[in-house]
Amino acid sequence: MPETEKAESEGGDGYHYHVIRRAIDLIDAARAEGRGALALDVLAREMGMSPAHFQRVFSRWAGVSPKRYQQYLALDHARRLLRERFTTLEAAHLAGLSGQGRLHDLFLRWEAMSPGEYARRGEGLEIRYGWFESPFGEVLAMGTAKGLCGMAFAAELGRDAAFGDMAARWPKAGFREDEARIRPWVEAAFGQGGAARLHLIGAPFQIKVWEALLAIPSGHVTTYGEIARAIGNPRAVRAVGTAVGRNPVSWLIPCHRALRKSGTLGGYHWGLPVKRSMLAWEAARAEADASI
Repeated sequence: MPETEKAESEGGDGYHYHVIRRAIDLIDAARAEGRGALALDVLAREMGMSPAHFQRVFSRWAGVSPKRYQQYLALDHARRLLRERFTTLEAAHLAGLSGQGRLHDLFLRWEAMSPGEYARRGEGLEIRYGWFESPFGEVLAMGTAKGLCGMAFAAELGRDAAFGDMAARWPKAGFREDEARIRPWVEAAFGQGGAARLHLIGAPFQIKVWEALLAIPSGHVTTYGEIARAIGNPRAVRAVGTAVGRNPVSWLIPCHRALRKSGTLGGYHWGLPVKRSMLAWEAARAEADASI
């Protein structure tokens, strides 16, 4: 078996993400140089794969062909999303697309810490954690007895930085590695069946922002200003941006769907390549579902 095919069979989604991550760099470089979209055989050669093998890996991960996916990775894709798939959070809330509703085709239940519990910085909490593969590289998942309290993507930062970042949020908590305890929630988070539970640990303002993020449907986006209006504080755009950046449960609380009013991506705590991949992956999946 060729080395790349062996890696594919053994590596799963994490391997696929790294193939896509390398492809993103090549696609961006081609666009910056004015060469436009890259042909399948060019991308495959750069990945060290045959065109058929690369097409299979890519399509399995993205749900669409490399040619179609490049349209979603284009640097102006965020602006197109704002024009075509912008979500008004007030309408979404009225339609029942809140934290109590349906998200990612699974039922999500969440509860938040009280302000007093948050002020104790995790004292008395036992947080279990584990490392898992995801469509966007390796993910660190953390959970209390009540549900997932953290999800961090390590593809850009590395394991040590990701773990240190999450652990510093609740410095007085106890941490114990226990993949089996939280695996069902992680599998539910990435659409492998079951239900996901969330335990939101944050300040009251942060939790209001995270609740608003939960109202953004998959394949859609909104702006920081729209989130500020949705929580009743339209002037707090900058504070909203900070709270979005401090979201501890990436992906399930979809901070990657928040864009600047200009249509630029803004920042992303776990790296902009991950954010772009998430938006493109969701858009491709939404298109694939619509065509069924």
